[in-house]
Amino acid sequence: MSNQRAGKFKPASMRDGGLNDMKLRAFFRTAANLFDEEDETRFYFEQIVEHISDGGSLTTDNPVAIRRILGL
Repeated sequence: MSNQRAGKFKPASMRDGGLNDMKLRAFFRTAANLFDEEDETRFYFEQIVEHISDGGSLTTDNPVAIRRILGL
């Protein structure tokens, strides 16, 4: 009989939601490319792609944080 506790299990991954972040970044990058370069909408999609690439999260409902992410 052993007195050793069972170890905590954590699956190997880039980080929590890492794959989901990659899919979101790809989605927003593709969405940005659907618009002309001078279209204002493209700028906002690119801001989101940059935010995700810098390690940021989109899981917020704080209006100040959302304005910062969108570059407003």
